[in-house]
Amino acid sequence: MRRLDSTQPDFEAQLAQLLAFEAAQDPKVDAAVAAILADVKARGDDAVLEYTRRFDRVAAKSLQDLEVPRAELGRALGELPTAQRDALNAAAERVRAYHEKQRAQSWYFTDADGNELGQQVTALDRVGIYVPGGKAAYPSSVIMNALPAKVAGVREIIMVVPTPGGVKNPLVLAAAAICGVDRVFTIGGAQAVAALAYGTTTVPQVDKITGPGNAYVAAAKRRVFGVVGIDMVAGPSEILVVCDGRTDADWIAMDLFSQAEHDELAQAILLSPDAQFLDAVAASIARQLRQMPRREVIQASLAGRGALIRVRDLEEACALSNRIAPEHLELSVEDAQALLPRIRHAGAIFLGRYASEALGDYCAGPNHVLPTSRTARFSSPLGVYDFQKRSSVIRVSREGAQKLGKIAVELANGEGLAAHAKSAEYRMK
Repeated sequence: MRRLDSTQPDFEAQLAQLLAFEAAQDPKVDAAVAAILADVKARGDDAVLEYTRRFDRVAAKSLQDLEVPRAELGRALGELPTAQRDALNAAAERVRAYHEKQRAQSWYFTDADGNELGQQVTALDRVGIYVPGGKAAYPSSVIMNALPAKVAGVREIIMVVPTPGGVKNPLVLAAAAICGVDRVFTIGGAQAVAALAYGTTTVPQVDKITGPGNAYVAAAKRRVFGVVGIDMVAGPSEILVVCDGRTDADWIAMDLFSQAEHDELAQAILLSPDAQFLDAVAASIARQLRQMPRREVIQASLAGRGALIRVRDLEEACALSNRIAPEHLELSVEDAQALLPRIRHAGAIFLGRYASEALGDYCAGPNHVLPTSRTARFSSPLGVYDFQKRSSVIRVSREGAQKLGKIAVELANGEGLAAHAKSAEYRMK
C-alpha cells in the first residue's frame, strides 16, 4: 500500500496518479452489450431465455418459468433463521423510516393577478430494480432500492436477480418479501436490463432502472438511458477515512478492508496528520490481512489504488477530501461535527469513531447506493426523490392573461414565433 506525504514536492503528481481511473467503457463490453440489447428488443422472451441459459446455466423452458411466485418469497422469509429474519426486518424498518422524511409534496400559490402556480409531485408508475447475484448475494441491495420506491408510492416494483446455476439465495427472496416487491425474475446481465427497458411478453417495461451490477450491467444501463431513466452508472466502491490518530488502528484498517474486499479496483485511502498512526495502521493491515477470507481481493485493491497519506492538519485533510469527492467518507476524529461544514463533496459522511461505513451499508438508514468516481461533486445518494417526478401546474386568470399575454407577445415576436404570439393575443381580447 503506497505512502504519500502532502509536504513532498511531487505530492500533486503522486495524488493525480493515485486518483487516475479510466471510467470509459471497455469497447468489447460495450459492443457485446449493444448486440444483446438489440437482440432482446427484437426477440423478447426468446432472447432473454437464451442468454440466461448461456450465461447463468439455468435450464428453463420459458421465461415464465423464471418468475418467482409470491408464495415462494413468503416461504423464504418464513424459513429464515430467526436472527437473520429479525436483522432484515430491523434494517428495513430503519431504511423505511429514514426515507419517509425525503418524500416531496405538491405545492401551489396564487399571485397578485389570481394566477395559480405550483408543482404536482407524483410517483413513477413502474420501476425495475437490479440486484447482483453473481459472486455474492445482496439482500441489502433489495432493501436500499425497493423501499425508497415504496415510500415514494411507486405502483409496481419489478426485481431482476441472476441465479447462476439456478441457485436462489433465500435472504434475497426474503428481502423482496419484506419490501413488498411485486414481481421477481431470476434473470441478470445486460439481457435483464434490456427486458426491463424495452419490455417483453413476460417482463413488463418499466419507467426507471436502479441498482448496481457488473460492467455489462453498467454498460447496458448507460445505453438504455433515455428509453428509461436510470439512477447512475456506478464505478468501483470507495472509502476515504480522515483520522486524527486517536482511533484504534485495527478499526481503521478494517474500515479500509470493508471497501477493498468488494473489488480489486475499489479504492481505500486514509488521511492523517499523525505519521506514527499511519505506521500503526500499516502494521495492522499486514497483520489482519492474513485472516481475511477475501484477502487476495483486498490485497490487490490496496496495492493498486489504496494509500496512506500524511497531511499537515485536519483542515488540509478536508480540502483533499473535497478534491477526491469519495463515495464514503469517515471523519474519525474527536469533534467530527466541527469538520462537517468543511465537507462539500461526498456520497455519505460518517461522523465520529463509532460510525463505521459498514453500518451505512446495511442498517443505519440512509441509502447505500451512492455516487462514485468523483460524481459526488454533482450527484446524490439514491432516495425517494429518484422515484418521484414533478409537473408544473399553471392556472391563468382572465386578468392574468392580459398582463402575461403582453410579455409573451413581445418575447414571441422577438423570437420570430408568430403562432406563439397569436395564441397569447387571442386571450387578451
